[in-house]
Amino acid sequence: MTNNKQLELNRRTVMKLGAGVAAVAGAGVNLAPNAFASEPAATKAASLGSRVSRAEGPLKVAGKARYAIEQKLENMAYGVTVQATRPAGRIVNIDASVAKALPGVIDVYTFQNTLKINKPTVYSKGGGATEEFTPIQDDLVRFNGMHIALVVAETFETATEAASLLKVDYEDGDAILDINDPEAKPMLIEPMGVAWGDAKVGLDNAEVKIDVTYTTAREYNVPMEPHATIASWENGKITVWEPSQWVGGARSVVAEFLGIDIENVRVISPYVGGGFGSKIGAHPHVGLACVASRQLNRPVKVSLTRPQTFTGLGGRPATRQTLSIGASKDGTITSIVHESWNETAIDEVHVEACNNVTKIMYATPNFSSRLNVVPVNTVQPGWKRGPGENPSAYALESAIDELAYALNMDPVTLRLANWADVDPSNNMPWTTRQLREAYAAGAEAIGWWNRNPAPRSMREGRELIGYGMAAGSYPMIRTPSEAKIVFHTSGQVEVLSAATDMGTGTYTILAQTAADYLGVPVETVTVRLGDTSLPRSALAGGSQQANNLTGALVKAAENARTALVRLAASDPKSPLQSLKLPELTFEKGTIRPTRRPAGGISIAELLKAVGKDRLEIEGNTFASGATEDMKNAADRSFAQLKGATEGSVSAHSWCAQFVEVGVDEDFGTIRVKRMVAAFDSGRIFNPKLAESQWISGMVMGLGQTLLEEGYVDQRDGRTVNANFADYAIPVNADIPEIQVISVGIPDMQATALGGKGVGEIGVVGVAPAIGNAVFHATGRRIRSLPITLEKLV
Repeated sequence: MTNNKQLELNRRTVMKLGAGVAAVAGAGVNLAPNAFASEPAATKAASLGSRVSRAEGPLKVAGKARYAIEQKLENMAYGVTVQATRPAGRIVNIDASVAKALPGVIDVYTFQNTLKINKPTVYSKGGGATEEFTPIQDDLVRFNGMHIALVVAETFETATEAASLLKVDYEDGDAILDINDPEAKPMLIEPMGVAWGDAKVGLDNAEVKIDVTYTTAREYNVPMEPHATIASWENGKITVWEPSQWVGGARSVVAEFLGIDIENVRVISPYVGGGFGSKIGAHPHVGLACVASRQLNRPVKVSLTRPQTFTGLGGRPATRQTLSIGASKDGTITSIVHESWNETAIDEVHVEACNNVTKIMYATPNFSSRLNVVPVNTVQPGWKRGPGENPSAYALESAIDELAYALNMDPVTLRLANWADVDPSNNMPWTTRQLREAYAAGAEAIGWWNRNPAPRSMREGRELIGYGMAAGSYPMIRTPSEAKIVFHTSGQVEVLSAATDMGTGTYTILAQTAADYLGVPVETVTVRLGDTSLPRSALAGGSQQANNLTGALVKAAENARTALVRLAASDPKSPLQSLKLPELTFEKGTIRPTRRPAGGISIAELLKAVGKDRLEIEGNTFASGATEDMKNAADRSFAQLKGATEGSVSAHSWCAQFVEVGVDEDFGTIRVKRMVAAFDSGRIFNPKLAESQWISGMVMGLGQTLLEEGYVDQRDGRTVNANFADYAIPVNADIPEIQVISVGIPDMQATALGGKGVGEIGVVGVAPAIGNAVFHATGRRIRSLPITLEKLV
């Protein structure tokens, strides 16, 4: 690698590029026991940009936040699903006689005693569903763990016992259980391929080449709150309590399940105990609960057990990626050739877009990428934090590190040498791209330039020490949304939206936004979320919700200010009725004569004076002239979703991840000792919440890299480790000191308030950074996730 003189030159170059970020770099947070103690109270710091604690936090800590399945309804029945124990074939018979004879059992529904569930429309075809599969409609076995029966009883315990009494006869079929199965039939997804220049010729003529393959294991979302639902049918209408990241989408799916008008469906989801993409769609067990409730004309609760959440819905699919990079000896990349494969259900298509980062990160005259899916006998995969970008960055940023060592060049310097001034996939200008500043801040914070760059050259006792880094991106996704503000004579202000809060801080940010733009104390603002009876909102996913909703709420606040001033000037009972509109000013929650620097009347005083109990004002971010059909489409589908290149500019969040690892030389155990990441997420609405999201993404990335792997028994397709005892996820003891740094600036081309995505970007780039650090420590390159002791020794 480079000598000390060259290292110092590299350090100075990167620090010069990152000049001006020192102030924000100092705002980094260490994940220590008291890191989040002594935050200012919400009443003392309300405006956007303040470190306000989560509004719903006290309710959750005290156990007063009632989640979806904690609702208590009269005459509730309880459903328990039974899952297939074969990976393929057909069900010959399900003997439910013993189960039905058990006292308290209401009924057992199977393909032989079925309830009609209509296939929903998946998101790729204009609907809100994440899978087409509907259970108990036929005898076909698609995968081990597929729902094949629903037992409904007066108590959960009775339903559970009865479910164990079913006797199922199968006719086994041939199964494909792995993307590397020689019998598997990969399918090329041509529309998602990207190419420019002549990648093959560019690669053939390159002075330096690398040609590598990387794989990632099947991963599961495993949120703390299991998937469960309560459905209550009454008088031709249904109410569903469902932990959902998208109540509008769930509403459309439930309407399709039942074949009823969507106006007769209400979905309620006040709190969500984590989702990470797995609660965007209403899954098949929701359909079972809904049809059972209609059949029995009473509420039915269906709760998946923890093992059932591994096969009742899909997580991130296993992937295989081949990546070839050609470069000149000075480090200029001349060609990239990338091809990926991911598993999908045997009769459905899920694409993990593994070229998302590869196609935009570096300037190159020649590029080619192809995406393939491999149908296997598994539950339809789904989205997990950073879908597409996560595995894409893993392969690309691992390969860039390999190229850096092949060139004897510093990894940060190599990345800067191939800086893309515009989006290379379309030649569009970036909105903002503070990635140089991220490199500088992260490198300085972790001491990158002080390390010995030679592999296996650093040691602390019996531990080999290694440093690694990687970059990442996540696209700006935006969907028009609505918000409503309700003013009360008590002085309270309500903010209403159908959006959900899955722990990201939606309640808090909306309260801050309302307080900021209305000039009222934040403690007077109450936020109501998670109900399809409230103003329409897009899904909480793709790092878009905060920007969608704050934009809509600011529109509502602007409309409210105008309406209040107009009311003060026009209503005969108003104390300010004698003044004209231009003579009135709205400021700090009061309406006053413009010529007077103080005084005036509060919103509550105005409402009381004119005899109004409340005033409701709406706002939205839809284009002028948007129809009701267009607004409904934004609420229930992806039809109104705007991608990263809306407006002929390319908008993304960016990150630079740096880690230090220690590898026990005798045992091969890996300990991540420090993690530092610098993020460009634009304007930060609440640093405390943003830091929490970034840190949680980094923790999830650590789990992906070192621990998480779904094991499938190749004999019968069973997920062997479908529980928290055997599916390893990080615990506190696994997590090192973490520092996160914001280098972003307001991006007014991306969103109305200048924010960019926060939630997804934290996980992107963690896996390659750790893998690269393990190589630096040991001199061994592991190209398969997770990186376990068995692969290293």
